[in-house]
Amino acid sequence: MVAKKQTKIEKQVLKFNAVFLEEDDGGYSVSVPALPGCFSQGDNFEGAAENIKEAMELYLEDERENKEWLQYRSGREFFVPVELNG
Repeated sequence: MVAKKQTKIEKQVLKFNAVFLEEDDGGYSVSVPALPGCFSQGDNFEGAAENIKEAMELYLEDERENKEWLQYRSGREFFVPVELNG
């Protein structure tokens, strides 16, 4: 019996922050600041989370050749609360 050589497939994991906004009329809208123009929505939080994942995958299909851009953008942003007197 001849042992088959296994090929290891490595996948790159990209992490992005998504901003969810609860809408007045129900549901959620969601955007990814690091991916300009990447928006989605859902009737509930879970639906919006699934929809933004799909939107991000589609967005990134066009960017796969530009890996330097993706490595630069992925995980470099952070959020800080800012208070204003009003």
